[in-house]
Amino acid sequence: MNNLIKKIQNTIFQYSLVPRGSRIVLGVSGGPDSVCLLNIFVILQKKYDLDLLVAHVNYNLREKDSQRDEQSVKKLAEKFGLRFVLLAPKTAKKSGEEPLRKIRYDFFEKIRKENDFDLIAVAHNSDDQVETFLMRVIRGAGLQGLSAMKYKNERIIRPLLGISRKEILEFLKKNKISFRLDKTNRQSIFFRNKIRNKLLPYLEKNFNSNIKQTISNSLESIREDYDLISELAKRELAKNKELRVSKLLELHPALQKRVLREVLEQKKSSEQEITSAHINELLKIIKSVKNKQHVFRLGNLKVERKRDRIVVTNQQN
Repeated sequence: MNNLIKKIQNTIFQYSLVPRGSRIVLGVSGGPDSVCLLNIFVILQKKYDLDLLVAHVNYNLREKDSQRDEQSVKKLAEKFGLRFVLLAPKTAKKSGEEPLRKIRYDFFEKIRKENDFDLIAVAHNSDDQVETFLMRVIRGAGLQGLSAMKYKNERIIRPLLGISRKEILEFLKKNKISFRLDKTNRQSIFFRNKIRNKLLPYLEKNFNSNIKQTISNSLESIREDYDLISELAKRELAKNKELRVSKLLELHPALQKRVLREVLEQKKSSEQEITSAHINELLKIIKSVKNKQHVFRLGNLKVERKRDRIVVTNQQN
């Protein structure tokens, strides 16, 4: 068996990604990563008794090339006898990188629910992981942001996350598997492309030729530290369900922040984003010595300090 397939099977086992009999939506763009993902799952389909569905988003950002991508993915699905589902959003041309991502994941989740499927598989690899880390460092992020993508995040699985782009291309070449190339990836239009095409080559040339692996190793440590703090925060929250300010102030600052984030995450609506700035504003309220009622609003959330208690309510519910 191919070494790459063995490596991915080990990842599936280690992180319990794919229970036997799983029904999986495969996000396939037509590029090398997603084509590799599709081919790997077709190879493993019988062994794991999988039901697979191919989902493709045509943003029509590259006109004829986008149409060719769509046709290429459709033909692949037909070749393997898999269902093919398409989304062609009309507003994509006016959208930035993050809105496009939301369109894509909302579509995958919609298809998953409509077909009563279990999981959504996407083709992020270790190079994507490193690029995401650098993007977040530059933009600013806490431990949660820097802890990188997970192999499994609720319904979303990333079986290729431990595989490099180089390994993927070698697998495709060895097995004579064709794929589509997005020419805009070579252009530094999006922030991620600037990281990929300019910053990483500069770091490799001038600082560390093995920078990608170095960062990947660091990400494992960061993820472990974050998981530990998260678990400790959940324990503290279980002991302090009434959110007593006096008890919160006894905790280490890192745990204070994580407990507050945990509470807000539990109460918030799915589309709301909790930032470090929000947590810091809430900490000011907690640490205030002024004897008055403090109120902090975040979208539909209302956070009140009532003497020694913090009360969080979602006013949408």
